[in-house]
Amino acid sequence: MEILGFAALAFVLWLGWLRWKHYRRARLFSAELPADWKAILERNVPLYRRLPEELKPRLHGHVQVFLADMDFQGFQGQEIDDEVRVTIAGNACMLLLNRKGQFYANFSSIYVYPSTFIVDQESYDGVIASIEQDHRLGESWHRGPVVLAWDSVLHGTFDVRDGHNVVLHEFAHKLDDMDGQVDGAPLFGSGPEAARWARVMQREFEDHVSRVDRHLPTVIDPYGATNPAEFFAVLTETFFEEPGHLHEHHPELYALMRHCYGLDPIHWREPVA
Repeated sequence: MEILGFAALAFVLWLGWLRWKHYRRARLFSAELPADWKAILERNVPLYRRLPEELKPRLHGHVQVFLADMDFQGFQGQEIDDEVRVTIAGNACMLLLNRKGQFYANFSSIYVYPSTFIVDQESYDGVIASIEQDHRLGESWHRGPVVLAWDSVLHGTFDVRDGHNVVLHEFAHKLDDMDGQVDGAPLFGSGPEAARWARVMQREFEDHVSRVDRHLPTVIDPYGATNPAEFFAVLTETFFEEPGHLHEHHPELYALMRHCYGLDPIHWREPVA
């Protein structure tokens, strides 16, 4: 009986924490974004300048919740200030704009390095295990932090036409991870929508791998041929930064991504330098 009492108390406390978290997020989401944060978005996030005016308040709300939820840590001398935090948040929250009631979950830390960082990559050939150093611009740990190189963040966010944005890429992985599996299939549940997603994405992924193997030009970055999870991440970059090209060459993929994100960036304003 005593164990049941503790379990009941834990459940009540957990429900209270959930209610508090919901209230806090709702309050942050509806609050006015500080003027200096808006200035950073205008200056550092060209995608923000492309946004239809009616979507900007939603992005402001997501940015405030994101910054309250996330713990930023700098490494190798990287300073963490509002410039860093708001620039990353402005890009990451693009993916949440019209995904009703959804926020990032299962992680709360973002590690920022000043430039390309090095990780140990272990490989095994069946006999000998070896460790090689691999240079990274960013990475997303399963149910762990997002790691970013600040110079790559700036390069990706400022050039809105190149189809490369490391923040969009790594946070697409986090969106994919919400159902517990990083498999290129963000949370859809089941039914016709999920079946259509699986069918079209599998066909397009296989075609992309084939084109990359034959050294043919591709609209989607060749790195997407690595596996379905990377295909979804680079496809997200292309959807936001090169929507016209994606729509022209892969109309079914564009339609899937438009449904996934609830957005239609092909009709947003032209990129502003």
